[in-house]
Amino acid sequence: MDREVNPPVLAVDIRKQHRGQTSFVLDVSLEVSLGITILFGPSGAGKSTLLDCIAGLVRPDAGKISIGKSVLFDSTMHFDVPPQKRRIAYVFQSLALFPHLTVEKNIEYGLRDIPEEDRRACVSEILGDFRIEKLKNQKPAQISGGERQRAALARSLVTAPRVLLLDEPLTGLDAELKAAIVEDLRAWNAAKRIPILYVTHSRDEVDALGERVIAVDNGRIVGHGAPMDVLDAPRRKRLAQAAGFENLLSAVVLGLREADGVMRVRLGDSRCEIEVPLAHASPGDRGQIAIRAGDILLASERPRGLSARNILEGRIASLEQRGGMCVARVDCGVTFVAHVTPGAVRELELAPEKQVWLVLKTHSCHLVD
Repeated sequence: MDREVNPPVLAVDIRKQHRGQTSFVLDVSLEVSLGITILFGPSGAGKSTLLDCIAGLVRPDAGKISIGKSVLFDSTMHFDVPPQKRRIAYVFQSLALFPHLTVEKNIEYGLRDIPEEDRRACVSEILGDFRIEKLKNQKPAQISGGERQRAALARSLVTAPRVLLLDEPLTGLDAELKAAIVEDLRAWNAAKRIPILYVTHSRDEVDALGERVIAVDNGRIVGHGAPMDVLDAPRRKRLAQAAGFENLLSAVVLGLREADGVMRVRLGDSRCEIEVPLAHASPGDRGQIAIRAGDILLASERPRGLSARNILEGRIASLEQRGGMCVARVDCGVTFVAHVTPGAVRELELAPEKQVWLVLKTHSCHLVD
């Protein structure tokens, strides 16, 4: 099927009251251009509700949704295109392949209204694009989870949609398999050129996809841009948790040094003070400091001559090996979680009750609310 010369942008400006286990108001305005845009946020943030509104499965309370010049929903005009006429592909985590049909027949299912010769050509092409030609006569129960995911993507994309929505489609697959499927999807979209909106709350998937990210929390967009810019310096507690910040420590702002771009905070009820990047805050303001466990360095003696501004003395409260990494909990008046390699544990002779010093770079500490 032919594509537009200038592929359209998906534009969404809607408001929807969501009621359920988590109640919130979805109030978003965004544009999704060509390529993969990641919709990231904690569970219950509104990501799936947003996709359901775009697909036409949920009606917004107000606003407008369009693809290029084609309007799909406009509350002021009382206009709402039915889901089956929106030309939007939607792949869920559950996949929903027909169990009684072969892979080939599953993919053909959406092409019943086109001539047989064209149908066969479309199916043959998409089977090749997702490297599942040899599986065409197999039924879903006879193939692996990764192969079923490829088949589900192929079935959704063979109809030449204008937009692809993916709601946590690779959950349960290992990292290597996820990467392979993502590369096939990238290659397909390099030729077809449509906007793809990909929902996940996995930081690993964000890093693998690595194009653009829109961060959502409590029904609102709280950040957008390159993944590193949005997720490495979060401004909200729930987003920091979703992005994998293991340390979330209550803090009070003590003072600002605007010329240096930093401010000083006290952690918890302790006497532990650190410098963090300057934020919109005033002395006395309270919040939390988010720090990744992997950004904390441990030393067996007090370090000297470092550019890092935060050096804290403490004792190891516990040390636990998890896979190829050791998790150290260090009591400095407040408890920090740090990741260290087994080699470092041996070389530094780390053990519970051992005195250590933590080294924190200022820009690895983030004030969140």
